Amino acid sequence: MYGMVNKAVENLVTIKFGADKWRAVKKKAGVTIEAFISNDAYDDSITYSLVGAASEVLGLTPSEILFAFGEFWVLHTARLDYGDLLSSAGRDLPEFLDYLPSFHIRVALIFPHLKPPRFEVSDRGPDRLTMHYFSHRPGLSDFVKGLFSGLGKMYETPLTVTQTKSKDQGAEHDEFLLQWGAVAAA
Repeated sequence: MYGMVNKAVENLVTIKFGADKWRAVKKKAGVTIEAFISNDAYDDSITYSLVGAASEVLGLTPSEILFAFGEFWVLHTARLDYGDLLSSAGRDLPEFLDYLPSFHIRVALIFPHLKPPRFEVSDRGPDRLTMHYFSHRPGLSDFVKGLFSGLGKMYETPLTVTQTKSKDQGAEHDEFLLQWGAVAAA
């Protein structure tokens, strides 16, 4: 993964829990890299180790860490570092979700070595859709749920996210039912 991901994990831990907790997470993960460079690629195992260590140090489950990281990614990292790209992707939540399958194509122009996930939309209704998530990286469905939750917050739109298929449980890919507006608020 690119260094921007590991820097975002660092920012999440530092902002929410303090710099001493980040040092403890790095130590527990066995990560000796002093500073992550946003545009440099790092082995995925570093990110997974950081998440595992954060879970232990902070007393949260890996699912809770990944969900919090997904929300943080949208509400903090993406807004600060990629605000123009993010804001050009939609005026509201439904428009952004419709655009999401094309979003990583634009991001890949910025990061040529990126191996992004792929999203597909199906079963689109006025207040819901099914989002299909394809990734070669295992175990990130809670991160994706956090991303969607963060998007709902960013667009100030009540959103419910229900995972309907899980690659970790043998499905070909992860699938999420996203419902917003009055349906989500009910």
